[in-house]
Amino acid sequence: MKANVGGIDKILRIVIGVLLIALALFGVIGAWGYIGIVPLATGVFNFCGLYALLGINTCKMKK
Repeated sequence: MKANVGGIDKILRIVIGVLLIALALFGVIGAWGYIGIVPLATGVFNFCGLYALLGINTCKMKK
């Protein structure tokens, strides 16, 4: 698995994931809020399967 998530994309995924999970835990939104695990995991591991399928890469290239 080559990293394909980076920069602001990574930060937004982590923030959105944590926010969705927190809202689900406090009962503000339903159980579907636990879908926040997906963006949280993709942000933490720097890899998104959908990005890989579509050929998208938001990581900066190393020289």
